[in-house]
Amino acid sequence: MPFWPCLYPPNIRRESEAKYKEKKFIKGQLLTSYSVPFFSALCSRTQMAPNSYLCFFFSISFVAFSVISLFPLAFSRDIPDITHTFLDVSASLEQARAVLNFDPETVKPLVQQKEPLLQAQVGNSSSFSVQVHPRESLYKSSYEDYKSLVLARLERDSARVETLTTKFQLALEGVKKSDLKPVEKELLPEDLSTPIVSGRSLRSGEYFSRIGVGTPAKPFYMVLDTGSEINWLQCKPCADCYQQSDPIFDPTSSSSYKPLSCASPQCQAVGQGCRAGKCLYQVSYDDGSNTTGNMVTETVSFGSSGSVNNIALGCGHDNEGLFVAAAGVLGLGGGSLSFPYQIKASSFSYCLVDRDSSKSSTLDFNSAPPADSVTTTLLKNEKLDTFYFIGLEGLNVGGKPLSIPASVFQTDASGNGGIILDSGTVITRLQTEAYNALRDAFVNLTRNLKSTSGVSLFDTCYDLSSHTSVQVPTVSFRFSGGKLQSLPAKNYLIPMDSSGTYCLAFAPTSSSPSIIGNVQQQGIRVSYDLANSRVAFSPNKC
Repeated sequence: MPFWPCLYPPNIRRESEAKYKEKKFIKGQLLTSYSVPFFSALCSRTQMAPNSYLCFFFSISFVAFSVISLFPLAFSRDIPDITHTFLDVSASLEQARAVLNFDPETVKPLVQQKEPLLQAQVGNSSSFSVQVHPRESLYKSSYEDYKSLVLARLERDSARVETLTTKFQLALEGVKKSDLKPVEKELLPEDLSTPIVSGRSLRSGEYFSRIGVGTPAKPFYMVLDTGSEINWLQCKPCADCYQQSDPIFDPTSSSSYKPLSCASPQCQAVGQGCRAGKCLYQVSYDDGSNTTGNMVTETVSFGSSGSVNNIALGCGHDNEGLFVAAAGVLGLGGGSLSFPYQIKASSFSYCLVDRDSSKSSTLDFNSAPPADSVTTTLLKNEKLDTFYFIGLEGLNVGGKPLSIPASVFQTDASGNGGIILDSGTVITRLQTEAYNALRDAFVNLTRNLKSTSGVSLFDTCYDLSSHTSVQVPTVSFRFSGGKLQSLPAKNYLIPMDSSGTYCLAFAPTSSSPSIIGNVQQQGIRVSYDLANSRVAFSPNKC
């Protein structure tokens, strides 16, 4: 019988109480098996008739309060933000130590078996995917300790941001194709004879996918980059090639290899011109990396998902820099030469696993985002069309909005400002005013934690060596329409060493625009709805 006794006559109530004492009416034992006698006694002690309206009202109120106490989340959809979360210090330090001992040779055969390269044709509306691997999972670490690994990441990241800043400035000044420089001379076969150089000390790339190029398909690891428009890979013969994990692509072994004509739209989009009837390209990076070669079309295969024909890409014969394992770059940016644009994808999404993990996730094309995603507007900046600008209204720390002018995250009439999503940048860069507000609010709410000196580009660090878990204030992005995306604590408090030094993983910048980096995107499926100009964030969908 229901647990409000005042609705029943005394005789029915007495008969049912004995049976009801053995039952658990509400999950979680919100009310014990003695709930009914409790109500009966309460009504009698307060001299309320068991079937009185007052007893009925009291019973209903008690039940409602108890249910809400047990299931607060079911009644909290209008609550703007939670205030605190927990950082699992022990788990993150264990993973930091493990990454130094990881040996990809023990799992590489399994990875390759899971990613067969088939030749089934992929249509424009087909959904297909390929695995995504973090950088440290592709080769055995050569760093002597975790701090050295972190400092190397931050050095690469600074070079990456410097590259982007240069591209932003040139584009806003009206320079077209700011990441490309004119090729001054044609590459001749007799020039292409120098040996392959080591890429161990070189910089770029944090996440990689293994794709097939050519017919028959040959597998290669490619850097995934939402800040790049050009797709390219190293090709024989080499004037200068760095060491990669797979044999360098040989165009003579592929039946689908075709040089692009100078009159082709793709060659015109490159903007490099031609030499001796060959469409040429050159991409340069501020970290010293660069690639030069011919623009061609090839068949690109994506694991068991199939393949797409006539993808324009650079066949690089003179290459310096990049990462030891990568053959080149898969450009996921917004320009006309990017891979999503060329295959006319309606959408693409990725989930970036933890940078210290040996696990993989997927890069998906033409797949709908999860229904419970947090969405915001994908904005267009005509002067910076390679990059994905998003609608961000502000930031919350500890459940409270920060006092930051909305204009800090908006693009002005000249194209300055705004904020982009970038898979290649590691640490989120915020305009100095926004960063100071976030840092000060975070520091104010973590006075119970032991602070320590800054590390590299971080000025807010903590000594958590004596903790296994700590409670920290939440950090949330507040998107258009007031929608909130709260970050896991490990996405903004990251270890600097294996002994317990953690830093707030944001950095200030005086350059424009702001950048949401991949540390803040970890563990969240980010979906780019190109057809409807939306971007969606789906935590725990890797």
